[in-house]
Amino acid sequence: MEKDVRISRVDAYQTKAGNTQFVVRDEEGNTYATFREDVAGKAMAAERLPVRIEYHERQRGGFTNVYLDRVEPLEGEEPEGDGDTDAAAWEVAAEALPWLIGTSKPD
Repeated sequence: MEKDVRISRVDAYQTKAGNTQFVVRDEEGNTYATFREDVAGKAMAAERLPVRIEYHERQRGGFTNVYLDRVEPLEGEEPEGDGDTDAAAWEVAAEALPWLIGTSKPD
């Protein structure tokens, strides 16, 4: 499924199994989970921007889990600025990921 949203925040949680689960919240209060660092990084870089997300739902134990599969900026909706600024934002988000998931030093 696809949906156009604005991402309000991305949180990282350590699971009991030691994996990192990222929870993405949109401005309407909906949540989407992902274990994929690349998807979480794109979501962090796109906070407060209009994006198109792709997600799927899975029934498990009487609950419906919503998993985020893809995050892409909307065409023509990117903030004004040069490509260098956008590239720098993506780089900062990618570099910050190890600290967000709880490692003291990135690999």
